[in-house]
Amino acid sequence: MLPFDERVEDLISRFTIDEKISQIFNMSTEIERLNIPHYDWRDEGLQGVAFVEESTIFPQVIAMAATFNDELIESVASVIAEEARARHHHYLKKGEQQRWTGLTYSTPNINIVRDPRWGRGQETFGEDPYLTSRMGIAFCKGLQGYDPKYLKISAEAKHFVVHSGPENRRHEIDVPVSKKDLYETYLPTFKACIHEGKTEGIMSAYNRVNGEPASASKFLLQEILRDELGFEGYVISDGGAIRDIHKYHKVAEDYAEAAAMALKAGCDVLNPFNLATVAKVKRYRRSVKKALDKGIITEDDIDRALRRAFTARFKLGMFDPPEIVPYTNISYDVINSEKHRQLSYHTAHETIVLLKNDSTLLPLDLEIGSIALIGPNADNPKAMYYPHYYPNPPKIVTILQGIQEKAASQIEIKYAKGCELEGSSEDKEHAIRIAKESDVIIGVFGLTGEIEGEEGYVLGPLCGDRENLKLPEVQEELIKELSEIDKPFILILTSGSALDIGYAKDKVPAIIHTWYAGCEGGNAIADIIFGEYNPAGRLPITFYKSVDQLPDYEDYNMEGRTYRYFEGDIIYPFGYGLSYSGFEYKNLQISPKQIKEDDNIVITVDIENLGPYSGGEVVQVYIGRNDLDYRVPKHELKAFKRILIEKDQIKTVNFTLNTSALKSINMEGQSVFEPGEITCYVGGCQPGFGYGAIVSQKLTLDK
Repeated sequence: MLPFDERVEDLISRFTIDEKISQIFNMSTEIERLNIPHYDWRDEGLQGVAFVEESTIFPQVIAMAATFNDELIESVASVIAEEARARHHHYLKKGEQQRWTGLTYSTPNINIVRDPRWGRGQETFGEDPYLTSRMGIAFCKGLQGYDPKYLKISAEAKHFVVHSGPENRRHEIDVPVSKKDLYETYLPTFKACIHEGKTEGIMSAYNRVNGEPASASKFLLQEILRDELGFEGYVISDGGAIRDIHKYHKVAEDYAEAAAMALKAGCDVLNPFNLATVAKVKRYRRSVKKALDKGIITEDDIDRALRRAFTARFKLGMFDPPEIVPYTNISYDVINSEKHRQLSYHTAHETIVLLKNDSTLLPLDLEIGSIALIGPNADNPKAMYYPHYYPNPPKIVTILQGIQEKAASQIEIKYAKGCELEGSSEDKEHAIRIAKESDVIIGVFGLTGEIEGEEGYVLGPLCGDRENLKLPEVQEELIKELSEIDKPFILILTSGSALDIGYAKDKVPAIIHTWYAGCEGGNAIADIIFGEYNPAGRLPITFYKSVDQLPDYEDYNMEGRTYRYFEGDIIYPFGYGLSYSGFEYKNLQISPKQIKEDDNIVITVDIENLGPYSGGEVVQVYIGRNDLDYRVPKHELKAFKRILIEKDQIKTVNFTLNTSALKSINMEGQSVFEPGEITCYVGGCQPGFGYGAIVSQKLTLDK
């Protein structure tokens, strides 16, 4: 069999021009004479295979980041790909090729959460470029598999580039970005997913960047993505992004000119908005033919796009006998199988962050008499996943169900909703009454994807973004009333982003953040509450006190944003999370102390679990410096490992850093090895807040 590149060239040579145009859209049509079936490129798989039928739902992406366990997340992505393959071939056998049943997945979302108001921040791995890079690499590898010839599915790292809201202006906004911020914050995740994750696809963004639509920018898609980063795969536009070029950005006269701009810049698969009818599909194709006839694109431009797109389809085995493609016989029974649900359950354990535990209130003893379980998310399945992507969810274990399963045979569980997510508190009196009657109060409050999310899925003027970081007023009021009852109070929070919980931090003795914990989330949360699992999740975002501390939402300058550049008071820092155990760091050794540009740095530290439980610890390495004459992060994450340490055990952990990790990005966007003094911090949290055990050493960078 000929190599893929030769087969692609041969196939393209056989197309008529109309057939070529029919294949550059996300809904590519059947070409019967060449045995090419209809194919729709659009698929989603953030928490699991989305939209059609059920699938295993894992914790939301921001929760995955909280594990600080890239090996685990690679396993999660591999299962998502397995279920995607199973569903794809199930539909092929039925003779169907419909949307959401393909093999090209618009994931992972590796944009940076520069502002917690962004509703889609939950889809990302948080605010840190290094953590996002490692998680993105893991996700791409897991999705695409490990066969030397064929892809399991195709990953499409998104959205390239400089994209993180606001949702209600994403189709029209122009984002000015400096070279420093571009290369220090916004590009590293894409570089990592291209170089190490080997992502086959890239999805371009809606917005403009420095005046150019991101989906039609030669600077972004050719000069940076291909020439500088060496990307060789295909670029697919976000849904409607080509339309935006003329309709909202107004830099093209019509769709024909917009499509021409995108194709010439390096966008290979045009993804029109809501292709609902055959007539619309034909109209878009006529627009490209018009652009060709006018001479604003050439057949070579179309051939280049086809070459990249069909290379991916060949790598996915779409034109080869099923028996030689390693992923074609995955049984449909694997979807939402017990094995896959168990992985979701285990992942949920690792995502959960213990924020506060005064007087070691947690874990609870099963000998207590009664629990009042109160709150709008206590028995709300939609507090476990993003409901708009999963209209046909599998069985979802709610927090109420998880606690009942764990404890109802020994503890009386009294439940009251107390209030709605927003607006109504009709059940409050009942909630207060059972709280006063019970030995312990557990309140389950927070957000869901019906409040924060993507434009087009969430109603309201902000289209899924949030005006502030507060909980809805009705929830805050009920939390305050419950905290004033003289009973032990445990607050469980669900959300995909930071929350202003300053009151709770001061007044509530125990706080757990569970994100959106997936289909087995309720069971995992119950395990944490009753001590069957020792929490070790860490925050992948900063919990600020108020949006008043932050720059304007539309400002993409990183100064004053994220833990790397924010200088004010916060509620909880990036990297923070408690355990039921105590850990001590000692015997930090770093070699060499005088570091030259080509050196590797070896870091060794001993960590002792002081008890009283065995448990996980996330060891974090930060580098900080303050001796340069241009802005650099006060400190930033450079390495991490999640390890299990038995009670009273000491473990030695080793890291090796390349000196590229010690370089600074100057104002021209250049990565520079700057001589001077740096500080290396190693511990269970970032430095500077008095949380966790941290050890440090001064080092010298020497030319």
